[in-house]
Amino acid sequence: MSRRERTPKQHVILEAIQGRTDHPTAEELYRELNEHGHAISLATVYRNLRALTQEGKVRELHGAGPDRFDPTVSPHYHFRCHRCGRIYDLDLPYRRELDSLNLGLGFKVLGHQLIFLGLCQNCQGEKEEPWQK
Repeated sequence: MSRRERTPKQHVILEAIQGRTDHPTAEELYRELNEHGHAISLATVYRNLRALTQEGKVRELHGAGPDRFDPTVSPHYHFRCHRCGRIYDLDLPYRRELDSLNLGLGFKVLGHQLIFLGLCQNCQGEKEEPWQK
């Protein structure tokens, strides 16, 4: 696969997300880039993050709340806080044998993702809502 030439804005967005472990949203990246003097629209941030996802440079994480973006594209597991929506990388061994699990029923497994759900350390001290018990 040949690498296409990146636009200057795409380069800025990739630089802004590389090395991060907080899995920012497009809106968070947009605000930070503009605070640092980059005149860039939210639509441009979204468009370029999706292009970087298709290129395999970042991973898009879906779930409750806004989509988040992960610069670590190698297989790994995550924890999502049910209250604040933050996503954390987990230092657990990736179980490659699950990538070829035979589920039967005509399914062919090509890979897997695992996201643990719960409360992060910051949210554990807050009062729980009745539906979260």
